[in-house]
Amino acid sequence: MDFALNEQQEMMQTLARDFLSDEYNDKMLKTTVEDETGNMPELWQKLAEVNLTGLAIPEEYGGVGDFLDLIVVLEEMGRACFISPYFTGVVLGASVIMEAGSEEQKQKYLLAIAEGKSIVTLALTEETGNYTPDAVSLKAELKGSNYVLNGRKLFVPDALSADYIICATRTKEGITLFIIDINIDGFSITPLKTVSGDKQCEVCLNDIEVGPDSLLGEAGTGWTYLEKVLQKANVARCAEMVGLSQQALNISLDYARERMAFGHPIGAFQSIQHRCADMLMDVDGSRFLTYQAAWRINECLSAAREAAIAKAWVSQASKRVMNSAHQIHGAIGFTQDHILHYYTKKARFNEFSFGDAAFHLEKIGTQ
Repeated sequence: MDFALNEQQEMMQTLARDFLSDEYNDKMLKTTVEDETGNMPELWQKLAEVNLTGLAIPEEYGGVGDFLDLIVVLEEMGRACFISPYFTGVVLGASVIMEAGSEEQKQKYLLAIAEGKSIVTLALTEETGNYTPDAVSLKAELKGSNYVLNGRKLFVPDALSADYIICATRTKEGITLFIIDINIDGFSITPLKTVSGDKQCEVCLNDIEVGPDSLLGEAGTGWTYLEKVLQKANVARCAEMVGLSQQALNISLDYARERMAFGHPIGAFQSIQHRCADMLMDVDGSRFLTYQAAWRINECLSAAREAAIAKAWVSQASKRVMNSAHQIHGAIGFTQDHILHYYTKKARFNEFSFGDAAFHLEKIGTQ
């Protein structure tokens, strides 16, 4: 099986790399981490102008490219340690609507996402932080023809930047999805402090009443859609970790060439060379598993096992790469002025996002 990039994917890779090089330097990264929303309107508009917000959305809804194109771009975003609502809107929000939405809902929401006019987030996890149907307890009770939602969601990504929120609820039929305008009365949004700088929020819903037009799919079928979305989300996180690990390796190689000890660059020492070689093997192995799972998803093949294998392996490999990078850099890699610790924190966040290695190893064992 050939995993070399085709011409279109190479073009997307070049486009993303050049765009991020021009628009998202280390100073912008640090500013984004400190910003409460993590959303820079001018940068978001530029993303839309080069069609990056429409990736993997069908052409009839204003999109361009496929899931593999999106994975290529996400790897480049990992290399830049890119923090924005991009993953939330393009991977999570758009994927749920593509899986569960009616034709009318797709026309309404996907077109706005592709044009960069709307950001849609997903509220799934609650107090347990688990990505399983039994962890969903937020209630949606039928009142006439409408539903009334009450409860709390935790770790909702980019809720402060979102225009709509897709909420996983529990109805008498089972797990049910609703898409709701986040500006209506009844929402309470509280930012949560994170180590990585990614924007997570607590979202409370207090007697929010929505009509049947807010229902995504049929009542009780929500988890069927979410399983497919979570596969995409995990593979997408893997792509980001591949980019993060690749850049950590690049930074470490540059440092090993420049840092002098005992009259020689530290890269001349065998122990440093061994670490760099191990890092390279982990990066290449992670990339292979990520693209293998992404290809199956893109071809509409069963990918549950491949996605779980990728997330488990890449999470562990990314941790090893970051540990070696800090060993090579010594104390300077932990300082606030150095860029490496941002990559380490982002990789750790991705490791636990949508289930850590242990969670996915357990899934593999039960398949």
